[in-house]
Amino acid sequence: MPSAASGTTARPRKTVYLGDPLAEPPPPELLAILERHRGRGDVLVTVLQQIQAQYGYLPERSVRYASRELGIPLARLYGVATFYNQFRFTPPGRIQLQVCCGTACHVGGAPAIVERLKAHLQIAENQTTPDGIFTLQTVFCVGCCSLAPVVIASGAAHGRMTPGGAESLVRDLGAAEEGRP
Repeated sequence: MPSAASGTTARPRKTVYLGDPLAEPPPPELLAILERHRGRGDVLVTVLQQIQAQYGYLPERSVRYASRELGIPLARLYGVATFYNQFRFTPPGRIQLQVCCGTACHVGGAPAIVERLKAHLQIAENQTTPDGIFTLQTVFCVGCCSLAPVVIASGAAHGRMTPGGAESLVRDLGAAEEGRP
């Protein structure tokens, strides 16, 4: 329709159909997870946990496949996945650092450790360094209260941490990851 003010006609929008992103079948490892739970309505959290265990996070495509294959609305899957902080939507670093902030660790200085690691790694909590080596998280009670404050690095507990000790631990783990002595 011509515009009366400018005397020009509006061009129609051009859209390009890119096809169905889920046209291909799910990868076999994902299909195995979904097949175990097909037809059951009480499996939402379990399926998301198993997908995350498989990939280390919840890839968007995998969540979309789960929605389609299990007949669960995508909004419901995302609603559950964003409600629980155990789920992540980005790949974690190769070394996951978890600073315990439970009562004993908090009193022992965990907040200072978190701040020191954030400054050293130049990332915020729940982020991964640009090189993909470290992910920094805070957790609440890892069950090592007698060793407070505690930093878990890829599953190994390091107790009686100080801010300097945590930074040194990260420096050593980074060097080992890069193959330096």
